Amino acid sequence: MFTMMHLAKSRFSFTIFLIYLFLIVATITMLLPYYWMLITSVKPQGEIQTYPPKFYVQHPTLQPYRDLLNLVPMGRYILNSLYICVTVVLFKVFACTLAGYVFAKHRFWGRDWIFMTFLASLMIPWQVNIIPGFIIVKNLGWINTFSGLIIPTMGWCAFGIFLSRQYIYSIPNDLIDAARIDGCNEWQIYLNVILPLVKPVIATLAIFTFIQEWNNLVWPLVIVNSSAMKTVPLALAVLSSQTSSNFGMLMAGAVMATTPILIVFLMFQRYIIKGVALTGLKG
Repeated sequence: MFTMMHLAKSRFSFTIFLIYLFLIVATITMLLPYYWMLITSVKPQGEIQTYPPKFYVQHPTLQPYRDLLNLVPMGRYILNSLYICVTVVLFKVFACTLAGYVFAKHRFWGRDWIFMTFLASLMIPWQVNIIPGFIIVKNLGWINTFSGLIIPTMGWCAFGIFLSRQYIYSIPNDLIDAARIDGCNEWQIYLNVILPLVKPVIATLAIFTFIQEWNNLVWPLVIVNSSAMKTVPLALAVLSSQTSSNFGMLMAGAVMATTPILIVFLMFQRYIIKGVALTGLKG
């Protein structure tokens, strides 16, 4: 009996060891490109071109960052992207959680059909919307404006509504009924009861939307035709085509482009797993 227990414990320990070994290898594999990007952004051009490549910096320098800032107004592009991302995130968090509350806790004619229509829209490739969207934006006079960059992307809320509805569906109806008994109207219930309870889904929706908008290249490429309105992905795409041999400057731009995403992820990461897990199990 003791031998069997000892054997089972040994197998369990070996399994745990393999799991941790796999996680360590996977983590190193995922972090290696970021590490290479970071060290390349502070290498002199001579060290970048050495063969075989070295995974350390002998003479670190900030010259690639200086060259980048002298060549393009990277600060302006980052502010443009931040303005677009924050505006879209705030709108989608408000609109999606409000719609999710309505679909989850209110009964009205056609509710399920309308919700299924939103879900069906997820199957439509986003590329289909580019030409009709460009025609609409052009007719409205929004070419090369923040309105053209922001307002069309606000309408892509189907995933956020689904995420919010699934989470809000798990909130007990007794809390909402108690709020109604206390005299709260629907807006007060939404602000004082629903929003405080859906922080995980708000964080999940916020970071997904921020990453999606921050990395959006195609729509700004269609709408923008002036340097002052460029976003970070569009600026990096133009930069890579013009200075493809200056890897240090390209990596410096990549570092500046990924830093805001890392900051947002670190701010909300404790809510993300909970939000995704619960929205997948409830409803």
